[in-house]
Amino acid sequence: MMVSFFDQFASPLCLGIPLIAIAIALPWVLYPTPSSRWINNRLITTQGWLINRFTNQLMLPLNVGGHKWALLLVSLMIFLITINMLGLLPYTFTPTTQLSLNMGFAVPLWLATVIIGMRNQPTVALGHLLPEGTPILLIPVLIIIETISLFIRPLALGVRLTANLTAGHLLIQLIATAVFVLLPMMPTVAILTATVLFLLTLLEVAVAMIQAYVFVLLLSLYLQENV
Repeated sequence: MMVSFFDQFASPLCLGIPLIAIAIALPWVLYPTPSSRWINNRLITTQGWLINRFTNQLMLPLNVGGHKWALLLVSLMIFLITINMLGLLPYTFTPTTQLSLNMGFAVPLWLATVIIGMRNQPTVALGHLLPEGTPILLIPVLIIIETISLFIRPLALGVRLTANLTAGHLLIQLIATAVFVLLPMMPTVAILTATVLFLLTLLEVAVAMIQAYVFVLLLSLYLQENV
């Protein structure tokens, strides 16, 4: 029984071919593309307004040099939100429950922020490893600790996204299984459990959006330190 709970996180296959590529490419098909007309429909107008509001909020603490990342960060957040939300539908696969995919996003982007800091302002970038006013005896220890914390950042990004989504999917499946088991024996308890399941599903919708936003927000904060 426990093995079947984790089968939902295995990449589906069709004739031996992994379908994760389709799951990754599908979100971009769902969004309407802006037309060349002066006046768009309500959907495209609302979509553009939301993207502009989020871009302004995300780029607010960054200087002009960091604004070059606006397109990449906003596209990444929309991509993650869409994948997370589609993964809540029945009989679907959530690619962001795979640690390899999340680390594939986190490591290159984190490394790019570090390289930018080392290239543009190496003194300031290295200065983060040693807080000002540190006693001489603590300097070697603090440098080691800050270096470790620097290299843990991409791991924390990937693990946070993976763990939150995986835990939510497992909890939903466990409670749904309990509802089906209790329904013939104790209908009242099953109805109460189904209510909890509905509320948990709403919570998972919020988690799916919040975790995508936190992923991109932390990347923007790392970028802020290096531009």
